[in-house]
Amino acid sequence: MDADLAAQFEANRPRLQSVAYRVLGSLTDAEDAVQETWVRLNRSQPDSIDNLAGWLTTVLSRICLGVLRSRRTHPEEVTVGGEPESELAGPEEQAVIAETLGPALLLLLDTLSPPERLAFVLHDLFGVPFEEIAPIVDRSPAAARQLASRARRRVQGGDGLTVGESRRHQEIVEAFLAASRLGDFEKLVCLLDPDAVLRADRAAVKAATANRERGAPLLAPEVRGARAIATALSGRAAAAQVALIDGAPGAVWAPGGHPRAVFAFRVVGDTVTEIEIVTDPAVVRSFQLELLS
Repeated sequence: MDADLAAQFEANRPRLQSVAYRVLGSLTDAEDAVQETWVRLNRSQPDSIDNLAGWLTTVLSRICLGVLRSRRTHPEEVTVGGEPESELAGPEEQAVIAETLGPALLLLLDTLSPPERLAFVLHDLFGVPFEEIAPIVDRSPAAARQLASRARRRVQGGDGLTVGESRRHQEIVEAFLAASRLGDFEKLVCLLDPDAVLRADRAAVKAATANRERGAPLLAPEVRGARAIATALSGRAAAAQVALIDGAPGAVWAPGGHPRAVFAFRVVGDTVTEIEIVTDPAVVRSFQLELLS
């Protein structure tokens, strides 16, 4: 194996270890999954791999999915990450544990189906787009989104947001749209978490590129940071209206009552931490949408 490729794998190892532990909840299983990924890389044709990090994540995820399904078939073989195992872990493994969600949430993740757990971890914790998750779980992007959405609701407490939380989140979305209509850049920045992330599907990026001649701002597949997101969304959400998206407050652009674009908001506390713009017609149709204004 080429020494440079081995070095690239080692550079990716901490992230792979972190993904595997969050998915599997066991350091031993995570290490085995990462090692198996290395074995498969050795058996592959590296020159044909355009995106090594993406390839490694995909292969690792499929290995983890197989482990989760095996656990369902042979529950007596399940190992659960926790204090006994962490006491034996070395410095690198302890660093992974420090970054994880904790034993309590790992136990909650154990209640999810393997595809739900994988979709939730890859998207919500590592920002992997649903278009990349879909082939791993053998679903369409829309179905992969629904897997993560169901998992998120269960992790957050089973039935989703409380009435009070939902009302507060709706108020934040309303304030965000109002600031967009007024062109209040600083207000948008204040409503966004400093480390917020904006993601847009391919259809939205393509449409934004086509509309640049009309003065529309450039839209990248991923934008990070409150000020960068406020700039990217300048005027873009002005015509949207508040809606429930799979039961959670968000926004929809629906000219003539026909949904054309979905703005899925993730709110933590009093700020927006993530916005996802979806304009692909098939995916838009997959949402349960209720216009509120």
